[in-house]
Amino acid sequence: MDRTATVNRTTSETDISLTLNLDGTGLADVSTGIGFLDHMLTALARHGLFDLTVRARGDLHIDFHHTTEDVGIVLGTAFARALGDKRGIRRFGHALVPMDETLAEAAVDISGRPFLAWNVDFERPGIGDMDTELFEEFFRALAFNALVTLHVTRRAGRNAHHVAEAAFKATARALRMAVEPDPRAGNAIPSTKGAL
Repeated sequence: MDRTATVNRTTSETDISLTLNLDGTGLADVSTGIGFLDHMLTALARHGLFDLTVRARGDLHIDFHHTTEDVGIVLGTAFARALGDKRGIRRFGHALVPMDETLAEAAVDISGRPFLAWNVDFERPGIGDMDTELFEEFFRALAFNALVTLHVTRRAGRNAHHVAEAAFKATARALRMAVEPDPRAGNAIPSTKGAL
């Protein structure tokens, strides 16, 4: 079964092309013009074992908001397309990821019902040139366009870089678990309703 998707999105603010393979090996080729976002997307691919290619050009002379949010939109759309009707997947995934003093938790339900519960606070407003408030925008765009319920929580941590990175890695691990084929499920849709 081919679980890949390519999504292109062009607006007056951004121009994004993205290819996602859910059954990859963690290869990432990412260029968004935002160094820290590239670092986080590379971590997401590596720890989710997704192959991910991203090319994004945006109005970075204004700020990083549009590019960050729109990459989340396109990545979420690619997840939804690659999953298809969601037959045979585990559906639920969760992970706790420590990174030095930081501990981040992510839980996901590939439910068809988009929702983000974001309980991640940062001790400072920026990491390099990137505003830390943009991470919530990214994850909201991802969850709502992937049609998943996603909870991300900072359990511990002070270093903003560690908090962001642990949140991305925990989400990657939770998504990896949720999209994995369940050998006991066969080709069934994992819902009593018969549809997700």
